[in-house]
Amino acid sequence: MYVGALELDVLFGDVQSLKQKRSLVRPLVAEVRRRFEVSVAEAGHLDLHRRALIGVAVVAADGEHVRDVLDGCERLVAQRPELELLSARRRLVGPED
Repeated sequence: MYVGALELDVLFGDVQSLKQKRSLVRPLVAEVRRRFEVSVAEAGHLDLHRRALIGVAVVAADGEHVRDVLDGCERLVAQRPELELLSARRRLVGPED
């Protein structure tokens, strides 16, 4: 069993309130969840209106599949025009760990 985690630190453009931020984060989280069948949530920067930390987790029998899914999630978020991907951190835990 392999477990992968991805942290995506994003910056939103012209966002003036937490309500506006939620209106951007919710559809993003829903799309990542739907397209890749992963667990995903806003996991940080909850009190900042222009930043968000999106956490993604996936479990699979093959490490390469976990890497492919996390790559796809990162690409999907990076391609969104309403935000800038500041950083992406990933962890992979396998049976050897």
